[in-house]
Amino acid sequence: MRRGIAVTTAAALVLEALAIALVGSVLGLAVRRQNMSLAGLRTDAMAAGAWTGGGVLALFLAGCAVLVVRIAVRDRTAGRVGRVALTVCAVEHAVAGAAAVGLAGWAAFGALMVVLALLVATLLFYAPEGDRLVPVPGSDPDPGAPGEAAPPAAA
Repeated sequence: MRRGIAVTTAAALVLEALAIALVGSVLGLAVRRQNMSLAGLRTDAMAAGAWTGGGVLALFLAGCAVLVVRIAVRDRTAGRVGRVALTVCAVEHAVAGAAAVGLAGWAAFGALMVVLALLVATLLFYAPEGDRLVPVPGSDPDPGAPGEAAPPAAA
């Protein structure tokens, strides 16, 4: 089940990265072809900003997808930097979901919340041993947990 969630998360992140890259390129083309300007900014600067912003976000999402695929293949948690990157990705989805309600509607909000839930599930299922909140089938129970026999005392 853990690997299935991780693979689904990676697929969703790849699809989202492609969509963000497409939206960024369409926005850049629209700005350039219509000669739009905002507060005196040049049209070329605004188009370059749309392309760059969309490209950077798409690369970040694709990098997170690669990280999740690596987690699924190894069936182990990522390192500290990897967990921080996935947490940043989850926070980005929460903020984008809050903005999407007003700008794009409830369907976009729902899609972002599904990806957020997949990211959080991946982070929880692959949490480090000491931080695990979700029990994993087949893992050893905590020997110091209440209700279990205490380990034999050394003489």
